[in-house]
Amino acid sequence: MPRVIHFEIHADNPERAVAFYQKVLGWSFTKWEGPMPYWLVKTGPDTQPGINGGLLPRRCPVAGEAVIAYVCTADVPAVDEYAAKAVAAGGQVVVPKMAIPGVGWLLYCKDTEGNIFGMMQPDAGAA
Repeated sequence: MPRVIHFEIHADNPERAVAFYQKVLGWSFTKWEGPMPYWLVKTGPDTQPGINGGLLPRRCPVAGEAVIAYVCTADVPAVDEYAAKAVAAGGQVVVPKMAIPGVGWLLYCKDTEGNIFGMMQPDAGAA
């Protein structure tokens, strides 16, 4: 069956978005040398499960909807700690931490560009 193999973050200010995700999740960004502004996003080592993505300038204004694209969720070791990092980097928590029974702790944040993303702390005992 088809699987998600890439994600894209759309940003009004790509440099600000790069700084946000570097500070919060430690991702690395490489400016693509192609004909359009685009940054390649590396989210971790190739030996670890996960996907990499891209970041590009937003092509049209955000219309105010709560979710405007696919929501990607990052695996984090401590969701409270990473939520604090998101807020300190200019983001906000938009859906508070909740238990996903038998899976872990999940919350949703908004980045500096108005994009919603999730952070999940694995914890089989979450209830």
